[in-house]
Amino acid sequence: MTADLVVTGLVKNFDGFRAVDVSFSVEKGSFFSILGPSGCGKTTLLRMIAGFEEPSSGQIIISGRDMAGVPPNHRPANLVFQHLALFPMMNVAANIAFGLKRRRVAAAEIRRRTEEILERVELPGYGDKAIHQLSGGQKQRVAIARCLILDPKVLLLDEPLGALDLKLREQMKVELKKLQAKIGTTFIYITHDQSEALVMSDTVAVMHRGRFEQLGSPQELYHDPHTPFVAGFVGESNKWPGELIACTADEAEFRTEEGYLFRARPKNPTAPGARASLFLRPEAILIEPEASPALNSFAATVRAILFDGANSRLLTTVVSGRELLVALPQNRAFDHIRVGEAVNLGWHPGSGVVFVDGEDQG
Repeated sequence: MTADLVVTGLVKNFDGFRAVDVSFSVEKGSFFSILGPSGCGKTTLLRMIAGFEEPSSGQIIISGRDMAGVPPNHRPANLVFQHLALFPMMNVAANIAFGLKRRRVAAAEIRRRTEEILERVELPGYGDKAIHQLSGGQKQRVAIARCLILDPKVLLLDEPLGALDLKLREQMKVELKKLQAKIGTTFIYITHDQSEALVMSDTVAVMHRGRFEQLGSPQELYHDPHTPFVAGFVGESNKWPGELIACTADEAEFRTEEGYLFRARPKNPTAPGARASLFLRPEAILIEPEASPALNSFAATVRAILFDGANSRLLTTVVSGRELLVALPQNRAFDHIRVGEAVNLGWHPGSGVVFVDGEDQG
């Protein structure tokens, strides 16, 4: 596949502090997300790609062209801001056509292209509407259309759903993914919201302290985290500190601080006696499983039932008081479970992953 964006050795320093240090490429027509907490450097990275921030060193190539010295308005990339920056005094068509007018494109061509882009973003006939007449999701599509009409090779999106309410944000995740697939433009999307990144992206880069901790598909990041930070940041995880008792390439014996002896996947096999942490997803824990030597088993006390439809969970504690989240599966009824009661829990050794302490814990 051809890459629309190639970033090599890109560094940004602020007064001796290294804010960004990355290399990566983005395939043509893909949805690429940069996921990380506030302050990790993702907005600085996006601003360098857009041309609003000068790199300390490194190279940015968009559609085969080196962007060194190229100002933002001459780059084949456009940026959609979180607050959209639509002009309230202009109607939808005038907002979308703004960039073409600045390029002195003929009026007839502007009308043709504006109508065409409104069709592509599924807003046909909306050209005469005022901005205040639009819903949040429609405003989002107008902001994207205003960028797409300039025919960028890369569309940069800086947390564009951050200002929307929760229900609309959930809806727009699906809409954005469908829109990107339909128009085929390369999207580079930054967010601190793991759900946005996992739902929409072909590839996700998890950013931490200016660097990419891991880059892969949403499934790879979720099921095979390479670092403790990725394991804890992407999706929910229960974390158990403890000690390695034995370790091979395929399986670790791990003793928690409470004294439980568990078997799990070691991420980086090492000698016994090392301090380590076990990460276990809430949905990997089985409630009242049939007795089996293949399972890691333990008892816990139900502290709360967190009802959220298909995402309902139990908040439980073990003997030490450590809290664990346990997903409530939808294919079995657990109506008999009550707060304050003890429950038997279990999980398969392949479901948990152990990282040796001393690696970056985030």
